[in-house]
Amino acid sequence: MLTPEEFGAVLAELEEPYETIVLVAGCLSLRACEIIGLQWGDFDWDHVTVFIGRSATGKHIYETKTEKSSKPVPLDPSLAEVILNHRASLPFKGATDFVFAGESGSPQWRRVWFTDHIQPAAARAGIGKIGWHTFRHTFSTLIHSMGTDAVRKELLRHADIKTTMNIYTQPVAPAKRKATGKLTRKLLRS
Repeated sequence: MLTPEEFGAVLAELEEPYETIVLVAGCLSLRACEIIGLQWGDFDWDHVTVFIGRSATGKHIYETKTEKSSKPVPLDPSLAEVILNHRASLPFKGATDFVFAGESGSPQWRRVWFTDHIQPAAARAGIGKIGWHTFRHTFSTLIHSMGTDAVRKELLRHADIKTTMNIYTQPVAPAKRKATGKLTRKLLRS
């Protein structure tokens, strides 16, 4: 788990596109394979949401981990702006192009992202060793600390309620948007 200050310290050590990748991981709590599988057509800019339609590991594309994993996720407008700025710098912008494509337009390998860029950034920031799930644990802990437990299970898109500490409240969409907005603004300020 990272504090907002530690999260900010890691971001400060990253160059693009890795800074945006980490922001997406921290602010949306997506799994690495879901981030790799993101395509531009997954975004609904009018409703400021992203649909998680697939996961990817390198060149292999799969369905999402569970049915719950494929739920739409609200984007905070400030994160949407960061993602759109990332898009503006890319040659691959079509609906079926990958958001974080490699030079060939294919999905990249998460191990390269992490071992070559993100872990060294955490080390330079004095954080020490982190893993991909560090961002999901950070998201869950910070959402809990902000008093938004009612939507935590839905935002993490877990199939089993036990996975998110037995939360039984069924959230409504505005509560989910408020929770992710609150977290995104906190992490972007760090």
